[in-house]
Amino acid sequence: QVQLVESGGGLVQAGGSLRLSCAASGRTFSSYDTGWFRRAPGKEREFVARISWSGDTTYYADSVKGRFTISRDNAKNKVYLQMNSLKPEDTAVYYCTATRQYYRDYESQSSYDYWGQGTQVTVSS
Repeated sequence: QVQLVESGGGLVQAGGSLRLSCAASGRTFSSYDTGWFRRAPGKEREFVARISWSGDTTYYADSVKGRFTISRDNAKNKVYLQMNSLKPEDTAVYYCTATRQYYRDYESQSSYDYWGQGTQVTVSS
């Protein structure tokens, strides 16, 4: 069982940066791949980024590639999403996820076992 709690959201101007954190409970967190999804107003929840349990492999949505960076610190049971060059279209609730479905489609919500409650990110123009 893994519990996830996101933090670090807020209001930022376009072009600015935010760093989201996800704190995980559970002694086996280091064996889970983790990721971030987001849900914009009126839209479906969509994949943002994923990092393997070892931190060696990362995946990004095309819309955030080159601007967002996912990382993790297994010693602290934390996952991070550094978001730079933010755009108004990045406005959404951001969710942290964890999974042991290592070989499933990383962009599919069904490939993830645990979800946090989300943190709001608002980018003003």
